[in-house]
Amino acid sequence: MANKSSQLRLGDTLSVFPAPVVRPSQYSPRILIIGGGVIGLITAWVLLDKGYRVTIVAKEWASFGKAQRLTSQISGALWEYPPAVCGQHTDTISLRHSKIWSMTSYKIFDDIASSPELSKASGVRMMPVNFFFPAPIEDIPEQFCKMKEIMSSGIRGFKRDAGLIQQRGISPTYGGAVDAYEHIAPVIDTDQAMGWLQNLVEKKGAKLITKTIHGDLFNQEDSLRAEYNADIIVNATGHGGIELAGDTTCYPIRGGLIRIINDGKDFPKIEHALAITADAAGSMNEIVFIVPRNDNILLLGGIAEPYEGTLDYTLMDPRDTREWEIRRIETVTKKTGALNFSGFDIVFS
Repeated sequence: MANKSSQLRLGDTLSVFPAPVVRPSQYSPRILIIGGGVIGLITAWVLLDKGYRVTIVAKEWASFGKAQRLTSQISGALWEYPPAVCGQHTDTISLRHSKIWSMTSYKIFDDIASSPELSKASGVRMMPVNFFFPAPIEDIPEQFCKMKEIMSSGIRGFKRDAGLIQQRGISPTYGGAVDAYEHIAPVIDTDQAMGWLQNLVEKKGAKLITKTIHGDLFNQEDSLRAEYNADIIVNATGHGGIELAGDTTCYPIRGGLIRIINDGKDFPKIEHALAITADAAGSMNEIVFIVPRNDNILLLGGIAEPYEGTLDYTLMDPRDTREWEIRRIETVTKKTGALNFSGFDIVFS
């Protein structure tokens, strides 16, 4: 477990105000962060509030037009206690660290969402999340272990109740759901959050530079530190680590998410996140992921394809079409209707 003195706490070691918690001095270490996604921006936020001077270099930033958006903008952004529903998180060491990090983020997001003004500005809110299983959870060892850890972790609103299947309108014809539990979790409007984070770190003093860096960072460390007057380099490029870290064990996972209008006009408004994990769904490449967003948008997913590195899906692709996802929400839930289509996102991480 992380040392208590190093833990991040909103209002203590982390601040949502423009002034950093610890103001930098002329002797403060200078950090170069490579990558302008959510990892890079949150890393910058933490370091700025610790009194470091930060420069972020990224090939692109959050955008809000018709062009392909950053993975950070189009991810599901439903907080989960590891392992996630996609079933792809299997590394033991990474999983152990992720559980610590996830609970740190849970408490921070919960604090942010407790302020209506801050919740609106950041796109963070707390929502009931329901997980459904085709067998008693005790018969699915990994999920039973996960549930016990959730119960003892301090996550709010935990309730195990098979009655949730009927309460949430889950169709009895889909997967034969027989068990379920619910808890409160953060859900993040990623477009809103990315704009908020970028604005926050700039106000705290981060310098943002648009530039593409190629090649193994280890081989150019000295030149990069000299160019950006940096003491330390942080690689926050995610999938870019294949090149920038020279890490051939790094690989992409591709997914697709459908966005539909969730305003209650075409079908009863869905106000709870609904999920069936990959192991429970019977396929490690396919999950049920139905998540309401802040802006009357409902996300439908999805798939998780390891080692797929191209963004070549279209709405007519037989592997993952709009109709396939719409059939899913109609099959999983009883809340059918003429769905008002909003968009199709490719997630690439």
